Amino acid sequence: MNLYFRLLLFMIRVRLRSRLSIWDTSHVRFRVNPADLDVQRHMNNGRYLTLMDLGRMDLMLRSRFWQRITAQGWYPVVAGQSITYRRSLLLWQTFDLASRVIGHDERWIYMEQVFRREGKVVADAIVRARFLRRSGGSVPIDEVLELVGPLPEHLVVPQWVTEWNEGSSQHGREL
Repeated sequence: MNLYFRLLLFMIRVRLRSRLSIWDTSHVRFRVNPADLDVQRHMNNGRYLTLMDLGRMDLMLRSRFWQRITAQGWYPVVAGQSITYRRSLLLWQTFDLASRVIGHDERWIYMEQVFRREGKVVADAIVRARFLRRSGGSVPIDEVLELVGPLPEHLVVPQWVTEWNEGSSQHGREL
């Protein structure tokens, strides 16, 4: 129930916030509530991933990208993510989640999402996503870029993200 309430509040707030470009950085403030805690009394690692969904939605809704992709019959899916936890978030603490597109390759869109409390990084993540058609199949990156315009030149996927992506496709093959 807590997640539905948080989603409802989020959807109300996002309508009142200023517009962004899909190439901007979205910032959303949250507060740790009792339902976010695990047995160690800090925010559960899975809750970070749930809030990252909201951070990406904030960017897509405020840039009107969400309306464009749904009009095309497309929807985004997360195909991989890597998160590093650096500090704990405790009950009632507020924090900021920044979300931005950092680039693409021939198949994936890459995003960076960073949790900060009082200016210090709490957790940071890289997300690999693509778009699917409701009628079936993947949407080529070229079609996505046609819809939003070309990626600004200063946005280049860092080498370590490319290496992570290549390594993640091989991970677990030996098990």
